[in-house]
Amino acid sequence: MTEIAITGACGRMGRVIAGLVKDRADCEIIAGVDVAGEQYSDFPIVKKVFDLPKKPDVIIDFSHPSALPDLLSYGKMNNVPLVLATTGYTDEERAQITAASAQIPVFFTFNMSLGINLLVELARKATQILGGQFDIEIVEKHHNQKKDAPSGTAIMIAEAINEELGGKDHFVYDRHSVRKPRDKDEIGMHAIRGGTIVGEHDIIFAGHDEVITLSHSAQSREVFANGAVNAAVFLAGKPAGMYAMSDLIKETSYEKSIDKSDKN
Repeated sequence: MTEIAITGACGRMGRVIAGLVKDRADCEIIAGVDVAGEQYSDFPIVKKVFDLPKKPDVIIDFSHPSALPDLLSYGKMNNVPLVLATTGYTDEERAQITAASAQIPVFFTFNMSLGINLLVELARKATQILGGQFDIEIVEKHHNQKKDAPSGTAIMIAEAINEELGGKDHFVYDRHSVRKPRDKDEIGMHAIRGGTIVGEHDIIFAGHDEVITLSHSAQSREVFANGAVNAAVFLAGKPAGMYAMSDLIKETSYEKSIDKSDKN
């Protein structure tokens, strides 16, 4: 049984995770951390991570980048793995996360959805085939309360595509002040905010007389919550290092293949 603490426990994602874990037999929520401090469930909620009444097996973070220093300090001091699902980190903060992974297990991805991570792999494959011949644009849509733009997922997609292009392209976030044709070596990113859109991402490959679009649409926050909980169960007991959804998928696929061979 994996014992989990949630930071950002009173937020929308924290509440979804708490509800989801109630139906699972492989893990439980033992505490939450949130400045709001609202006691809405049967586990205690404290205002600071250092006030946790018991050391968890792993922490899932869906809070705010400002919580990162305390999270990394607590994790390193207590050898507690961290699942970091918060978006909006700066390059400096991402460097701090990477440095911490030398001491503790850290699961870091901009998006916990299995479907989004498949989309990234499809985008990589499309870039290998179409790169250099097609213009690439990324459009992301989220609810009107999301603060960061472009989304962390859009950045993750763009970085994966650029990696396949040898890192030669640059990102363009806004065109209204630029009066010139599109550069060949650029990846455009566009953010839309409105209503209660959970999350939609389109990757557009625009070529001569043809357009190819890869799309993903999240219908509820549960897809992210489920991914985060699976990541927490996966991460508990792992050695120090940086882990991502691809590692979880590989291990799950391996375990399924072993289970299938045992049945045969």
